[in-house]
Parts: sequence; structure tokens; C-alpha cells
Amino acid sequence: MLALPAEGLPVRFGSGLAELDRVLGGGFVPGSVSLLGGDPGIGKSTLLLQVAASVAQNAPVLYATGEESGAQVGLRARRLGLGATGLQLAPETDLETILAQAGELRAGLLVIDSIQTVQLATLASSAGGVTQLRECAAELVRFAKSTGTAVCIVGHVTREGTIAGPRVLEHLVDTVLYFESDAGSRYRIVRATKNRFGAVNELAFFAMTESGLREVANPSAIFLARPEQVAPGSIVMVAREGGRPLLVEIQGLVDPMRFGNPRRVAQGLDSTRLSMLLAVLHRHGGLSLQDHDVFANVVGGLAVRETGTDLPVLLALASSLRDRALPPTLVAFGEIGLTGEVRPVAYGEERLREAAKQGFRQALVPRDNLPRRPVEGLELRGVARLAEAVEILFER
Repeated sequence: MLALPAEGLPVRFGSGLAELDRVLGGGFVPGSVSLLGGDPGIGKSTLLLQVAASVAQNAPVLYATGEESGAQVGLRARRLGLGATGLQLAPETDLETILAQAGELRAGLLVIDSIQTVQLATLASSAGGVTQLRECAAELVRFAKSTGTAVCIVGHVTREGTIAGPRVLEHLVDTVLYFESDAGSRYRIVRATKNRFGAVNELAFFAMTESGLREVANPSAIFLARPEQVAPGSIVMVAREGGRPLLVEIQGLVDPMRFGNPRRVAQGLDSTRLSMLLAVLHRHGGLSLQDHDVFANVVGGLAVRETGTDLPVLLALASSLRDRALPPTLVAFGEIGLTGEVRPVAYGEERLREAAKQGFRQALVPRDNLPRRPVEGLELRGVARLAEAVEILFER
């Protein structure tokens, strides 16, 4: 059964998916409200139905759906091979009715799929309107805090990828999760952008299969499906996403400009920072790309928001410009300053150990990130300046 808070501290209960528990900070907290957003068809309902069925093995769960009938949800549950006696469906859009059912059931978890379909009868506006969204979310928060029921809300997203409706939705809830996926990929990423009970920017990785979402035990393998013969413009970096290191491939392409102004395109990277790095590469690396179109991409659709990508991005672009492939067993990471220095990044030794575990044999890193003890199986090269890194890889 669900544990109760002891001595004022929140006690968590698992979702049944270790990856989702990682993003939540260790599982659901009784009385918390979580908001899950994502594109249509990405798998939000599938994920929460799997979670609801797992939690229902130990406590009552109410799954309220205003977008599908009970028969449609039942068909999905049978396709996924789910079944739990403690899971109750409520194909209902009236929020007061849903909360009354959850109260009678003494639900440990309440799922609202989705917040845009429910409404309060006391308000004149239609479901999905700004007033309804704000008041329904506030009512759900009050219910969760007063009863100790964990509430999980599904939210639609806009074309810009943000959760639709007033921003007050994200301010009211305890946790905000985004479901992300690259177009055409079967892999899904859940990212925490707000979490009052855990770390933000933590990631969970899933693969969509015929039997539902399956956890990915080794997410680095998703982003490292490289050909045997590595082409110029490719390098692997060790990123730090949430609480674990993650190996991703960075690709760069440099092409002579044919007309107009040179293009600078970044996928999964900060395009403004890319422009700054190109200026540093010219001034302190001796490589000018002012007459070239520049494209940089993080393979796999992952968005990397840390400065540790600076050094590998510039090395990938230099590799494309020189038409010289980098060693396939090489990894790199490091921040680049405006004066051309290679600055250290956090968790350097942990990143190096992960690279060695994945079979890499060489690492080009900031000199201040060199560990006191050597990492078994990994040849380390520390650099203090960008020009030094370019000389090591391209001037030999």
C-alpha cells in the first residue's frame, strides 16, 4: 500500500517505471500535482495508462478521460496487456464529478487526460478556455493537497512546443514534464523542467513498441549508432543531462557560401552561442568560416543545453572544413571562453568513466578536468587553449 508521510517528510511511491521515477525524483509524492505535456500521438496516454495500471496493484487509481470512451481505453489496455483490479476508469468531463469519484474511491493516484477537456459547471466558459483551465487546475491542486492524492494532468502543447493555456498552469503544479521525440523516431524522452521534489532537466528514455513504452536501459546507445567508417565532421561528446552522463554524437557541416549571407543553423544547440563560437574559432583557432554556410546538429533529436558542447562542436566543424575524419574512439567535452581558453565543466571524471565504459579509448578535455588518477583504458589529453586542441588533431 502507499506509504504515508512520516514526521512531515513526503514519502514517495513508485510509478512502476524506473526511468519515470528518475525524472520525478524517486516517484510520486502523495498530494503532489504533475503536469505532462507533449505533441498529439507521442504516447502521453499510453505512458500514464501503464503507470496507472502499475500503481493500481497497490492502491486505488482513478483514470479520468474526456477524450476517449471507456471502451476505447479498455481496448488500449488489452493491447498493452494491462490489468489491475484497483484501476477505475471515468469517461467524464465534469471535474466536480471526477473529484467526487476520486474521493469516494480514496484514490492514491488520479489521472486527468486531459486538462483541456474537463470543466467546472459553475463557470460559463467552455472547456479548454483560459478561465476553465486556470480554475480547474486550481481545484485539482486544492483536492490533491487536502486529500493526499497524487494527481497527474495531461496537457496539450502549442506549435512552439509549450503547454497550451495560461502559464499559471505551470506555476500551480509541483512538477512539469515534457514528452519529446524526434520526427519518425520510436524513441521518446521525458524531461523535467520544474520539480519541487527533485532535480530539473532530468531525462527518462523510452522506446515505443507494440506492447507500449519500454524503458531504455542504455540511452547512450540511442545516439551512438555510427557507421564503421566515420566521415569528417563527426565527434562524440559526453554530455551531462540531469543526474547521469550521456554520450551523444555531434555533427558539423561546412559548405562554401554560394549566395547571400552565410547561414548558421543549429539543431539541438543554441544557435546564438554557435555564432559566438565561430568568432572564437576565427580569432583564436585560426580557422575562418565567414565565407561558409555552417550547420551543427546533435544526433538523435536531443537538445543539449550545457556549455560542454563548445569544444566538440568546433572540432566537428574544423574536421568538416579540413575534410579530415576524427578518430572514431575519440570523445571530447569542454567550454570555450571568448579569449580562446578551454574551461572545465562539472563532473569531468564521471564523464570520462562513462566514455571508457562505452569503449572509447581517447579523450580530449580541458586541462583542469584531468583526473588525479588515470581512467583505465582511456588515453587523456588535456588542453588549455582552443588553438592547442586544433593543433593536436589537425596539424600533425
